[in-house]
Amino acid sequence: MNSMIQPKVTLVGAGPGDPELITLKAVLALNKADVVLYDALIDPVLLEHAPESAVKIFVGKRVGKHSFPQEDTNQLCVSLAKKYGHVVRLKGGDPFVFGRGSEEIEYIEAFGIATEVVPGITSAIAVPASAGIPVTKRGVSESFWVVTGTTSAGELSRDLALAAQSTATVVVLMGTRKLAEISEVYSKFGKPDLPIAIIQSGTTRDEKITAGFISDIVQKAEESKVEAPAIIIIGEVVRESMKLAEVYREAISVAGRH
Repeated sequence: MNSMIQPKVTLVGAGPGDPELITLKAVLALNKADVVLYDALIDPVLLEHAPESAVKIFVGKRVGKHSFPQEDTNQLCVSLAKKYGHVVRLKGGDPFVFGRGSEEIEYIEAFGIATEVVPGITSAIAVPASAGIPVTKRGVSESFWVVTGTTSAGELSRDLALAAQSTATVVVLMGTRKLAEISEVYSKFGKPDLPIAIIQSGTTRDEKITAGFISDIVQKAEESKVEAPAIIIIGEVVRESMKLAEVYREAISVAGRH
């Protein structure tokens, strides 16, 4: 190892997808990168914030296709930091919200390498917001849960059953494949009429919103061919979005006719 090289890894959250929703601190970290390791959900435009001389390596994984195991990425951070100096590990959203960020930091620090974390704007709050859905609103929702649809065991988090019994807004990340299970949980607690929205590729040009109720969302998602990455928002706040007003106006008039 060159004695002039000072190994460091900065874990950077790139935000929910829109390349402008990255923090200034994240951009400044990229400006000083010798190496950038980036994920599948990163807009390639963000790589332009790094010097031309920086080594840029894709370590992404799409749903069901693990092109680069997590362990390899961690090892890569260590070996590249020793070889080049400053490694920026660029991850979508906020790396500490279901992004395995703390695991990466622990691994890297075990090798005596300096680390820094630059939090990102989490998609759990920003994606609903950009679609006009507030996760909290006075008189409608006084709290919100962010739950993973895919735990390390590959299952739906058991916390969802607790959340479903509250009046809280529930945001499910990585849950598109568990939509039927999610709808079952809510139905079991007598909430078939609760509004639910699925936002695919939120804050990007490809954003697609599918909205309805617990009782019909599975069918609607199939019809509109919803795919990951998508965020699921469940709760009365979904009605607050001007973008979705039409969906719920129609539902009210249909209910009125019955």
